[in-house]
Amino acid sequence: MYMISGLDLARRFYHEAIAPTLDVPHSAGRLGSGSEVLGFDTAISADHEWGPRCQILVAENAQRIRDELAHTLPKTFLGYPTHFDGNPIGSMAETDGPVNHRVDVREPSEWATSALGFDPLAGVTTFDWLATPTQVFAEITGGAVFHDGLNVLHPLREAIAWYPDQVWRYVLACQWQRLAQEGAFVGRAGEVGDELGSAVVAARQVRELMRLCLLLARRYPPSSKWLGSAFARLPHHALQAKLRDVLAAQDYRTRGDLLADAYEAVAALHNATGLTDPVDPTRRDYYERPYPVLRADRFVEALRNTLDPELRSLPLTGAVDQWADSTDLLMDAAARRRATRLG
Repeated sequence: MYMISGLDLARRFYHEAIAPTLDVPHSAGRLGSGSEVLGFDTAISADHEWGPRCQILVAENAQRIRDELAHTLPKTFLGYPTHFDGNPIGSMAETDGPVNHRVDVREPSEWATSALGFDPLAGVTTFDWLATPTQVFAEITGGAVFHDGLNVLHPLREAIAWYPDQVWRYVLACQWQRLAQEGAFVGRAGEVGDELGSAVVAARQVRELMRLCLLLARRYPPSSKWLGSAFARLPHHALQAKLRDVLAAQDYRTRGDLLADAYEAVAALHNATGLTDPVDPTRRDYYERPYPVLRADRFVEALRNTLDPELRSLPLTGAVDQWADSTDLLMDAAARRRATRLG
């Protein structure tokens, strides 16, 4: 068995093993969950939910096609089993019987609603944007489309390629708000001798800065597993080094000064977008307390002042993954939509 990228494996699997036997109009691609969709898979990825797999969208008879594939697919493809065992995580395994495959055959609206919680081809509302984690948007707009005979996958992906301008500004304001709320805690915790607590807060701020940089670059931040990998693809090498230094700092004063350097760098990135009038990007003390902060609330207000009345009226909580980090919630479309409330 040799290593091939999961996306290349899926592409060849579709073109060589599925398409020649599929005689109905369809669309196909490798989208949704899986490290290979974001291009982060390695050899170790093959231990679960990785292998010959793809999505096939058809107008009708999805169940019949799924059942037929269990008997017509080859048992292996390029040396990889096409059968997956019954474990919850699903790992490739040999079989002499029907193939328990990972070819997800569905009707377009069913597939979209299952993945996103809504069908973008029917329109995307403000609620839809804010009730969907960036990880999910990244999964659906990532990967690749192999064939779009139904003309659904390209339009669907285009509909959610990036936030509408006003929603983007609102999400950015809420991201700055998260930074504003804990900016002084690095110094305050350290001042009372809690270096561990100070380091934990600094790590949280680093995470929020990384997410903010991706949002400013119009890229959907992935989940925590791949956040650093996605951030490393941005052309901010000096900032990446600075954030590593923040995490390595051994005392709160050094930690706070390094973090302030990072704040100023990201503030400059904000000003470069032209989304608002320029905001002074320099650090300052937190009121009368000697903790170096950005006073990120100034960036919040600058962005809020550019919002339409509907979005300006919303609380500064943002999209669902800006106020919730439970994987069980965020990966359950129905649950996260029930939990999301606007206004």
